[in-house]
Amino acid sequence: MAYTTYVHDGIVRVGEIEGTAVVPLAGFTELGATTTVDDLRGAARVTEAKVPLHEVRLLPVVPRPAKVFCVGLNYHAHVTETHRELPTYPVLFPKYADSLLGAYADIVLPQEATQVDYEGELAVVIGRSGRRIPEHRALDHVLGYTVANDITMRDYQYKTHQWVQGKAWDASTPLGPYLVTPEEVDISTAGIRTILNGETVQESDLSKLIFSIPRLIATISTFTRLDPGDVILTGTPGGVGYRRDPQVFLRDGDRISVEIDGVGAVHNVVRDGAADSDQEHQR
Repeated sequence: MAYTTYVHDGIVRVGEIEGTAVVPLAGFTELGATTTVDDLRGAARVTEAKVPLHEVRLLPVVPRPAKVFCVGLNYHAHVTETHRELPTYPVLFPKYADSLLGAYADIVLPQEATQVDYEGELAVVIGRSGRRIPEHRALDHVLGYTVANDITMRDYQYKTHQWVQGKAWDASTPLGPYLVTPEEVDISTAGIRTILNGETVQESDLSKLIFSIPRLIATISTFTRLDPGDVILTGTPGGVGYRRDPQVFLRDGDRISVEIDGVGAVHNVVRDGAADSDQEHQR
């Protein structure tokens, strides 16, 4: 099954995707902390309120996760292009709920950053709580999978050896469009690609993850409890704009997509945020 969090007639709902329509689930307003694996499977479908997808606005699949973990350097090709040593422990950093965007929302360039980069990634959504989860049971805690673009402000990322100031900008990270349940997709070898203005700039498959999804869940849950609605971005393949020659950064009018076979795609238009920043300053 595939699910989404959406707005229709001003009301936020959770719905199951049925072809080109969405069927709301009774009793749910968003995917998140109250959405367990069992609750999602047992929810009643309000079929009389089915609506075409083109009539709704998609929110981030999980609009308000309590925790968003991101993994750096998790594909060999990306490690190679960064000229770093192969990690022996996952490189982790946070994002926040405010960092997230809907799957088709505009990516607004901040006026402060000049090196805005793309990073296509698979995201994992947790559906069962757990602490110190063993690898062999880790997938039992997965609610589903979705697509993310870990938009990064490189000139801010490299101000220090810590990355958060380049990664956790408000309204910067598309997440969606759907949550696809594990039984619906074999992600072990699913292809992942990023397409900028019609050109494929990243392409790999999920078999090339250095640290597997069970390993990531086990590692993170060692030091913090994972709960329903928590999100893990699993890392990006090689081909990021910062490491290209010449470098490639997102500009006003660009169209950027991230696709994962069997999971879905986020499609976003990039636009200049100078006018928005001026309005924000005037409030």
